[in-house]
Amino acid sequence: MKKTNLEHPSGSSLHRRGTGGEAPRLAILLLAFLPLAAQAQPINRQAVVERHKVVVTNTDSLNSLSVGNGKFAFTADVTGLQTFPLHYEKALPLGTESEWGWHRFPNKDGYKFEQSLREYTLNGRKVSYAVQVKTPGNRESGDYFRANPHRLQLGNLGFIILKKDGQPASIRDIKNIHQALNPWTGEIQSHFTVEGAAVDVVTVGHQTQDAVAAKVTSELLKTGRLKVALRFPFPTAGWADMAVDYTHDDAHKSAIVEQKAGRALLTHQLDTTKYFAALSWSQTATLAAGRPHEYLLTPDRKSAVLELSCQFTPLKAKASAPTFAATQANSRQQWQAYWRSGGAVDFGGTADPRAKELERRVVLSQYLTRIHNAGSQPPQETGLLLNSWYGRPHLEMHWWHAAHFALWGRPEILEKSLTWYARPDVQAVAKGIAQRQGYAGWRWQKMTDPWGEEGPSSVGAFLIWQQPHTIYFAEEAYRAHPNAATLKLYQERVAQTAEFIASYPFFEKDKGRYILGKGVIPAQERFKAEETFNPTFELVYWHWALDIAQKWRERQGQPRNAQWDEVLAKLSKLPEANGVYLAAESAPDSYTNPEYKTDHPSVLAALGVMPATGQVDPATMRRTFDLIWKDWSWNDTWGWDFPMTSMTATRLGLPEKAVDALLMKVQKNTYLPNGHNYQEGRLPLYLPGNGGLLAAVALMCAGYDGCKEANPGIPKNWKVKWEGLQKMP
Repeated sequence: MKKTNLEHPSGSSLHRRGTGGEAPRLAILLLAFLPLAAQAQPINRQAVVERHKVVVTNTDSLNSLSVGNGKFAFTADVTGLQTFPLHYEKALPLGTESEWGWHRFPNKDGYKFEQSLREYTLNGRKVSYAVQVKTPGNRESGDYFRANPHRLQLGNLGFIILKKDGQPASIRDIKNIHQALNPWTGEIQSHFTVEGAAVDVVTVGHQTQDAVAAKVTSELLKTGRLKVALRFPFPTAGWADMAVDYTHDDAHKSAIVEQKAGRALLTHQLDTTKYFAALSWSQTATLAAGRPHEYLLTPDRKSAVLELSCQFTPLKAKASAPTFAATQANSRQQWQAYWRSGGAVDFGGTADPRAKELERRVVLSQYLTRIHNAGSQPPQETGLLLNSWYGRPHLEMHWWHAAHFALWGRPEILEKSLTWYARPDVQAVAKGIAQRQGYAGWRWQKMTDPWGEEGPSSVGAFLIWQQPHTIYFAEEAYRAHPNAATLKLYQERVAQTAEFIASYPFFEKDKGRYILGKGVIPAQERFKAEETFNPTFELVYWHWALDIAQKWRERQGQPRNAQWDEVLAKLSKLPEANGVYLAAESAPDSYTNPEYKTDHPSVLAALGVMPATGQVDPATMRRTFDLIWKDWSWNDTWGWDFPMTSMTATRLGLPEKAVDALLMKVQKNTYLPNGHNYQEGRLPLYLPGNGGLLAAVALMCAGYDGCKEANPGIPKNWKVKWEGLQKMP
């Protein structure tokens, strides 16, 4: 394996010229003793990225392409804009979403969140959870607070294309398609013809503003047969859709509020939610209202080129939308800076065809997670493309969305999303949940929103494995910059999370131990909360996080917390039977009940996501791995299960299995030509799969703390070159 960390050789001390003769001689001596791996040439990152350009030549509705910046994304069809939304709405829809674009329907019936609460008697005391119960009033309340707030589709920006007979062109009229996304620059170049007339479009997304821009070249502009339309939709508040409803024209308002030469400002209002769209264009054109909530930009027929941009903002912008030229320059500069930062992996020296596919998934996953997961909030599972679970983030998924950023040498992207946990309103909700249930510290929400509100869920309310994530993220930040400033920044979040973790377990006096549950649903969501206790993965994660929290106290010169130490000492042993680990102690039939061999095989995360600890016996985990590998219902899993399995294989010293897991031929492990991890019809993309893949590959290459083997998850006959990756704990 060729490994190098010389990402910027010109900045290395070995390349600085001294004024005397000693420095050059010293440099020569140092080079003589450096390992050959460290003297290897840096990876040609541009070559690696650009050999995985995405090329589209048909109108497959799963092949839409996106540009974006982590807090705003715009998804285009084969025309380079959003011309045929109905064709794509049941697959990868043409979304325009942002972090700030949220709406809630008025609470006309006066529902109170408390109506969604239900008391359960667990371990001898009553505990309330926000669930969707079936009793009249409570069910309706739960439904309202589950669907509100919901994320908005901000607007549809597409072409109006007319045929020679004046009729609108359909997607069947789009011929000679050749569309390419270059991840290195963040540009989409689209070519197509309509009745023989060519149209060429370059689409780019601004990297610091919520704006998309396009350059259109076509003789159709000079004949009046090619226009651009911006249309504002009404939300559906549906569980999973493109959040677009054009049947309630009277339920919202839109207008042109300003118009000058080459630019205009539009506003869209839904109930109390209001936002703006600024349009700008470089050639002479006019903007006028069309259908309800639609605005048409008509060129003056003097030019075969039209450059335009559209910027969405929650408040009235003080300046015009950035031009196409400025947006293109910004996109190129920022994307190239991204690719040149952090880690890179080159599988090009490996003949095994699986390596090429794995490299493709790695490159495109870096592109997609940069677009959808790199904002200042935990992302939703389908990013900024379409709504799933009403567009709301799930905190247990935040690890899969973001932990890889630190492993790939980009901790600043991870830490940007951690600012959400520092918000007083978010912390107040977490503290309130813990207090309501009789615990100390902060119990982090499961299904939430930008303000930290809790979404009722009969499953999600009982999940606990999102709790240690905050400590894991803080530890990743500390590993990236181990200093007093990091400790100060995260110390309260670590401490309050640990307080909850220590107060949550129930002490069984007769057995002298603490248990997790009852009242818990594991990451494998196949068990009844009222009956379940001591899930294996959660036990390990609980122990690890509390131990790390103690280390944080020691780093700050504080004594260890005695209560935390007691829980650490008396937390239950991992449940096992017949030489393998069970999913939970309450499920002795973990591997005989067919239902329990579906969903996430999260028992594997106890040694995979988690490092080796004194709790986990490697031999027992190896037997567990072998049983699950052979017997699991892999068709009934989800996208992050495959990288999770790969991570376990890596830590068990099974590199072939690590690769096999990442490339297992199962529908929910499908990676589309655009890089998205396809799951099923209602969930056509799943970013936790992309993020998990990146975490698994970092572990396969850079290894983990205490690992003495190079490339522990890479098959021995593969030649892999990597740089800038960080070890996992």
